[in-house]
Amino acid sequence: MKKYIAGLLAVMAALCVTTACNSNKKNDKESSVDSSVENLPTTTEVTTAPVETFPEVPVKYPKIEQKESGVLCEAEYSELKDSLRIAYDYDVFSGDGYVTGFGTEGKTSLTFRVDIPSNQHYDLSFSIASDTAADCEVLMGGSVLAEFTTKDGGEFTFTTVHGIFLGKGTADITLRPKNGEISVDYLKVTNSTALEKSDSTAKNAAVNENAAKSAQDIMKFLNKNYGKYVITGQYAADGDNADIELIYHTTGQKPVIRFSELNIFDDGLNEDADAAAEWYKNGGIAFVSWFWNAPSGTKSGVYKKDTDFSLANAVTDMDIAELTQDEIRGLYNDGAVSEECYRLILDIDSMAEKLGKLQEQGIPLMWRPIPEGSGDWYWWGADGAWAYKWLWELMYRRMTVLCGLDNLIWVWNGQSAETMPDKSTFDIASADLYINDAKDYGSRYFESFAAMKKFVGDDKLLGISECGSVPDIDSAFRDNAVWSFFGLWNGKYIDDGKGGYSEKFTSKDALIRAYNSEGSLTLDEYQEMK
Repeated sequence: MKKYIAGLLAVMAALCVTTACNSNKKNDKESSVDSSVENLPTTTEVTTAPVETFPEVPVKYPKIEQKESGVLCEAEYSELKDSLRIAYDYDVFSGDGYVTGFGTEGKTSLTFRVDIPSNQHYDLSFSIASDTAADCEVLMGGSVLAEFTTKDGGEFTFTTVHGIFLGKGTADITLRPKNGEISVDYLKVTNSTALEKSDSTAKNAAVNENAAKSAQDIMKFLNKNYGKYVITGQYAADGDNADIELIYHTTGQKPVIRFSELNIFDDGLNEDADAAAEWYKNGGIAFVSWFWNAPSGTKSGVYKKDTDFSLANAVTDMDIAELTQDEIRGLYNDGAVSEECYRLILDIDSMAEKLGKLQEQGIPLMWRPIPEGSGDWYWWGADGAWAYKWLWELMYRRMTVLCGLDNLIWVWNGQSAETMPDKSTFDIASADLYINDAKDYGSRYFESFAAMKKFVGDDKLLGISECGSVPDIDSAFRDNAVWSFFGLWNGKYIDDGKGGYSEKFTSKDALIRAYNSEGSLTLDEYQEMK
């Protein structure tokens, strides 16, 4: 039976290996149109409707005045609303009591009114006690500054939010537990010394020493402009680039990077591969992700809940990265590797074949396979960091060495120190940022940029591979969090469902400012610089 299955799989691999990536968690559109690589269009669609243009906006933020400061705000002196009350039950606390009575429904909050002495970055330290851990938000002006989880144990402990920029004057800082009862003693506001500007030591060359000149040129450009500009990017749901056209008609500018998904279809490459190639041929950069349908023989899907495939069962101590399919099939027949391992190899090789068609045309790609590896919602992350890293390094070596793909710039999106593979197997580290979901235009410095830089180091570029709202360019430069690029998701994040721009997640003014800032790079500027 095992030999029969192996033979059947071999025939399937020879004819076609079908594993189309279904829509992921943020996009309910399906892409089902195939088109031939040989019939690539050579020009972009001409826009006939008049498009409003906007003047370039300088990067602007208040002058930073570094001053030693320390402000202590007792919770019991704040205005207490709803069910909040002063209590004295703990043996040790500051001042004349502490505040409790928040409840567990996330509806009650406490606001501290703080006198801020100067424009600078501050650390906000809350003294909080909680019997069980509770998720909390820190807000100012209705916008969420940070999120954290309290410690349990029922004793007052410090939780510090680092590097929050506050302007001189009065600031209302609100603390809101979302799902647990807490007791709050005080808030201490001190000047932050954690914000640092570190120069990138990333190399101009791709990690693949045999990378094609076209891929090397993109890496050189990204490195040369890292810290100088945030490169604009937009996800395209379909090959007609309707999402990019919507950005163009809203801002008067087009993004440099076209983000999309690349799937395996029966016949050649799908429509999106053609569109990615066209985008590069017309002067842009193509970025593709692989949301991989699990190579299960019975129940396949992207999400762990939708498949019976086990990555853990596929992992082997044997070095199979550079073995041929025939050699691995022999190992499977002998029981040396599992069926899951064999199926993985077939899918990797099938995708490599598709990418090879683009390689033949000289099309370089920013390549992000198996994204969000630190989460357990996708099957490639559900079995732990060790399995994820094994799969990443297997794929990298097999595609670059055995399959000889030289057109890929590898973007690792594991998002945690535990899931980071060997640094010789990726060029760029990226984060997916949907923090607070709607209209969060901050730089995302400490919760994302600084956190990633801490474990990745200065020798890798950092980018935003997905976001629900555009980053604020002014804040990025103010906070020394100048991401290499951003990719704004499509669908509801920009489209109102009627073909118009939706302001639900990013206001029109914020989008226009991001695309017309001197600190961002758009398609026409990129082409001029090239």
